[in-house]
Amino acid sequence: MAQERAAEQSERPGRRRAVGVEVLPDGAVHARVWAPFAGERGIAVALEGGPGTEDGEPVIVPLQPEPRGYFSGFLPSAGPGTHYRFRLGGEDLAADPASRFQPEGVHGPSQVVDLAAFPWEIDQWQLPPFPEWMIYELHVGAFTPEGTFEAIIPRLPYLKELGVTVIELMPVAQFPGQRNWGYDGVFPYAAQNSYGGPVGLQRLVDAAHREEIGILLDVVYNHLGPEGNVLHRFGPYFTDRYCTPWGDALNYDGPDSDEVRAFFIDSALMWLEEFRVDGFRLDAVHQIYDPHAQPFLAELADAVHERAGELGRPAVLIAESDLNDPKLILPRSIGGYELDAQWADDFCHALEAQLIGESSTYAPDFGAFAALGKAMREAFVFTGQYSQMRRRHYGRPSEPATSAQFVVFLQNHDQVGNRPGGLRLGRHIIFAQRKLGAATVLLSPYVPLLFMGEEYGEPNPFLYVTDHSDQALIEGVRAGRLADFAHWDWSAEDAAPDPQDLTSLERSRLQLDLHKDQTESAAEYRALYQWYRTLLALRRALPALTDPEATREVITWDDERVLLMQSLSHDRASETLVILAFDAGEQTVTLPALQGEWIKRLDAGDAHFLGDRPGGPDRLDADAPAALTLASYAALLYERVDSGCPSASS
Repeated sequence: MAQERAAEQSERPGRRRAVGVEVLPDGAVHARVWAPFAGERGIAVALEGGPGTEDGEPVIVPLQPEPRGYFSGFLPSAGPGTHYRFRLGGEDLAADPASRFQPEGVHGPSQVVDLAAFPWEIDQWQLPPFPEWMIYELHVGAFTPEGTFEAIIPRLPYLKELGVTVIELMPVAQFPGQRNWGYDGVFPYAAQNSYGGPVGLQRLVDAAHREEIGILLDVVYNHLGPEGNVLHRFGPYFTDRYCTPWGDALNYDGPDSDEVRAFFIDSALMWLEEFRVDGFRLDAVHQIYDPHAQPFLAELADAVHERAGELGRPAVLIAESDLNDPKLILPRSIGGYELDAQWADDFCHALEAQLIGESSTYAPDFGAFAALGKAMREAFVFTGQYSQMRRRHYGRPSEPATSAQFVVFLQNHDQVGNRPGGLRLGRHIIFAQRKLGAATVLLSPYVPLLFMGEEYGEPNPFLYVTDHSDQALIEGVRAGRLADFAHWDWSAEDAAPDPQDLTSLERSRLQLDLHKDQTESAAEYRALYQWYRTLLALRRALPALTDPEATREVITWDDERVLLMQSLSHDRASETLVILAFDAGEQTVTLPALQGEWIKRLDAGDAHFLGDRPGGPDRLDADAPAALTLASYAALLYERVDSGCPSASS
């Protein structure tokens, strides 16, 4: 009878038969868990406190076995707020692997939460098409002094004014302690308690949608953290057939892997349904080992896209991959997984190598200027050739994927936090190069991502942080971080500050109001913020910049280190010319033949952006001299305005 009732509830709109403890639409509380390791003595729920329970001994509610290692049952004395754990084999107590809330952290009990009870104010919201997105990656703990979901809400107008359309939250699934990057999460269904838990996240999503800003969650489906992980006590979630940098891989392909796959797919569906997020960034998918004919990632994409369609809104899945393989984003009809997009690390590496030079970690593979030109044309630089850093051939061409299926960036959490001292790129290059790097990303044909604080040149570092309670683990993490930086010419203390020290988080917090400071010492913060804001406004105004069907030609002058990109929208209504000069000295290049009249829409050399001289002429036309002299670190945007291609702003 109980199983029939649960099945009936799962058929209701917005409901599914999920693992975990859920409050059903009629108020009943139902538990379901996959626990093939429970043994002959089975599994029960120990209700430890809260509504419907009494102080003292826990109330024990046995669960009934189901096929394939599941156990389920109703909890008549439980309600929202009740604390509980699962009792395995009659004695062993553990938190719910699919806990929706861990109010006391990873070592405490789980709590019953009615996620459907949240009073949403925004039922319908409109985001721009994915090619027009501007993603802003942030760490909840470091973005504001309070370090919570709700503390972000007053900052949403700031992000909207900047031009942000989507916020990407670094992982928020429950991790150990109060502070962490989030990649040590161990409860994939629970929003971090120190950030404000599930209600805090729901409030943030609702407020963001009110501002027409989307929310992406960075989810970690390739491993779990070491502290507080209970999955190994319930079933074969892990396998020793493969090994990741973080230990045993998740069991996506061996015996009982169907249930493991369902567990993580159901997690994504829960965030989509109950928290109304707009998609996911999938961490390091190259560490997901799965030779299935129907791979986990393809199954995940199918499930998320299908459910989003039923909900009447899109959901985007963006993969982080180290393989340079477009299979992730190609259609299923030609053997792809049909994720929506993937990070293009090659673009970032090639750009960094041109800004920093030989001191860049990536200089051996990406130091040639032609690498940046190839990244601008194809997203991937390595498309099958030999990599000196990897000491093997690497990658394949990105075609037939389109430009709108790649996300590019100047910085991200890895590129900053995994460098000595957590120093941002701005600490390594001069102001003119910062503007040039920003223009290269934001005027590229790809979907851009900014890392929090980049838009005004945040001077604080972004340090790796942890709050573990196991001393052996603490020492292991410290030693690992020091080993990572052993080849750098830095002192150990400066290169890898103690992640466990609270000051590591305090030193990483943003100073979002720096660009409002009117003192002379803050001039660069103000100018850089205006540069980013102007770039994003032009990106919205000129369709040729974001049109995935635009015709584009990229030309590089390798000796002069100058790149030119000419783009014509598919309807021929918008045409742009981007010119980027990476040399410290003045350069002269011979332009290709131009048609029509072009006006300058943006110049990094403008005094408004603290430039000291124009980077190029105000106008270009077919009769202009073919030789064009460019200032050092010039970043120019021209728009064709003759009758053949009317101005996008007219």
